[in-house]
Amino acid sequence: MDLTYTEEEREFRARLREWLAKVLPELPAKPSPDDWPGRRAYDLGWQRRLYEAGYAGLHWPVDAGGRGATPTQHLIFLEETERAGAPYVGANFVGLLHAGPTIAAEGTAEQRARWLPPVLRGDEVWCQGFSEPDAGSDLASLRTRAVRDGDEYVITGSKIWTSHAEVADWCELLVRTDPEAPKHRGISWLAMPMDAPGVTVRPLRTLAGSTEFAEMFLDGVRVPVSHRVGAENDGWRVTMVTLSFERGTAFVGEVVACRRTLGELARTAKANGRWDDPVLRRRLGRLYGEFGALWRLTQWNVSESERTGGVPGIGGSVFKLAYSHARQELYDTAAEVLGASALSLEEEWTLDRLSSLSYTIAAGTSQIQRNIVAERILGLPKGR
Repeated sequence: MDLTYTEEEREFRARLREWLAKVLPELPAKPSPDDWPGRRAYDLGWQRRLYEAGYAGLHWPVDAGGRGATPTQHLIFLEETERAGAPYVGANFVGLLHAGPTIAAEGTAEQRARWLPPVLRGDEVWCQGFSEPDAGSDLASLRTRAVRDGDEYVITGSKIWTSHAEVADWCELLVRTDPEAPKHRGISWLAMPMDAPGVTVRPLRTLAGSTEFAEMFLDGVRVPVSHRVGAENDGWRVTMVTLSFERGTAFVGEVVACRRTLGELARTAKANGRWDDPVLRRRLGRLYGEFGALWRLTQWNVSESERTGGVPGIGGSVFKLAYSHARQELYDTAAEVLGASALSLEEEWTLDRLSSLSYTIAAGTSQIQRNIVAERILGLPKGR
């Protein structure tokens, strides 16, 4: 992996930095965290600006509407936007980082033409309908049924932790289309319109007080067969493509954010007198090394995805496992530095710390990631 920058890449960074300096002061004020319609409008507005400037779907293939940028250009984009304090993808998270790349990799020409341009333009929001109340970490045990009725599927069941369901236009939905097949088979991946009759969304309030997740109930929802991505009963394989993006490249911007947070934490410790504690300094130094290593692993994963046609490999599980725990330790350390003020829900640090607790569960639990690393990377026998 060549970590040096070419002249073209340096010019790309300079142009991006200049554009960010010009456009960021023009952005409207961020809406309240509880104002989801406002947050949707804000996030879509930022996506539209990226699209008009040629930065939307920067690393997506050209034939999927992207720019076909190199992995290094993609990482430069993430570095510069995070360092400049640009908006994150927000409500566009599932469409840009999960559903969109999956459709680009697995969808038909018609599906790509229908769903990818609105994601890139900032016209439509997607949510993820994978987890179920009784499935836990065993995603393959999902029970939501889809019964074929001519050119439609009739769907009945429920989902939980459905990200951004309350403001979504579409849902990447996993359903069981063959209940007699082994649990890893008989699953299909569908694109479901959220305004279809029979869809009920109930927001869930998290520990931090936010409502970016929801329960979703499906009562006889009809979805055209043409909205199935991949073959019928081949949804588990398609899902592994989705999860490889979620675990392999979807968190790369957050690594940059954590490295910035670590620097802010060190400055805070120096300002409030905690820097004199040698144990704390060692802890911050070790975290600095861990996030530096995670950034190099990110570069490796993104480079690998380029070699494999844009789909990250199973090394994403190594990254997801290490990142989840490093992020939690980062905010545990933040609580140590901040002292009593870290208990206030008015502090952004506190909300970030509460949010960090979910990372060992979101996108696949750490236990599942350890199994993947042990069995698929190290070749260890399955546990009995």
